[in-house]
Amino acid sequence: MEIRLDIAIIILGAALVTFIPRVLPLMLLSRITIPEWGMRWLSYVPIAVMAALVAQELLVTGGRFTVLSTNVELIAALPTFWVAVKTRSLLATVLTGIVTLMLLRLLF
Repeated sequence: MEIRLDIAIIILGAALVTFIPRVLPLMLLSRITIPEWGMRWLSYVPIAVMAALVAQELLVTGGRFTVLSTNVELIAALPTFWVAVKTRSLLATVLTGIVTLMLLRLLF
């Protein structure tokens, strides 16, 4: 099988674009000591990113805010969030979300 030069360059470029932003910060940050306040601040980044992603999926449809009465995803998120807080089980949370959304879409 023969690979065209332009395709090979695109693949290598995509690999570099993926590799550099992941490895460069690790290489730089492994050589310095981050102050305690910086580590505390960084501990909130995953939570903030997840909250932004979930909020956008639940509250925005077609670039506009959706009304609660027509938003079955938001209604299904309520019992799913409750199960997540109570059980701290990923499997129970995912199953609750899937079953709740399926039932709501079946009913509405």
